[in-house]
Amino acid sequence: MADSDDLRDQFIDAAFRVAAEHGPAGLTVRRVAEAAGASTMGVYSGFGGRTGMLGALYARAFELLSAAMAAAARTGDALADVCALADAYRDFAVDSPSRYAFMFERSVVDFDPGPQLRARALDSTFGQLRAAVAAAVPPDRVERTAYLVWAAMHGMVGIELTHRDRTALPDWSIAEDWPGVYREGVRAVWHGLAAR
Repeated sequence: MADSDDLRDQFIDAAFRVAAEHGPAGLTVRRVAEAAGASTMGVYSGFGGRTGMLGALYARAFELLSAAMAAAARTGDALADVCALADAYRDFAVDSPSRYAFMFERSVVDFDPGPQLRARALDSTFGQLRAAVAAAVPPDRVERTAYLVWAAMHGMVGIELTHRDRTALPDWSIAEDWPGVYREGVRAVWHGLAAR
């Protein structure tokens, strides 16, 4: 069983490398197998095919994001904890934009992780944010408040990643301090929601 798990890990690691080099749309069975130094049959025997491989990659990517968020310092202060989770989320996206795109965009058009896998993935990440929000928000507002904070985080990260992929805009000072602008945005959204 360990050999089988090692082989799956080898393919998943290779798939991350392929996505980083060729973008998520470049995740073909042949390319991943070549990057893993194995035959295409390994993808079929280990994952049942490309869709299974992509599902495993999706699950692993969210495991990594969940671990990064779980490692964020917790203080017991809701705003500080939300900001720490937000920073972990942004750092994860900036460290590997292709992995982030695979997780949150339809960058592989013919892949849909399905509702069960998406629910597990989001519960492991969004659930951490929801728990931090719950420390300061009445129970009937936790889900909505956490969602609005997440949407702001996601939007700001998306804008930053889009900007990083293109020629820099002249005289656009925001790009000089992405982390600071991001934190300011998270705090502003939090204060606006907490004041309701």
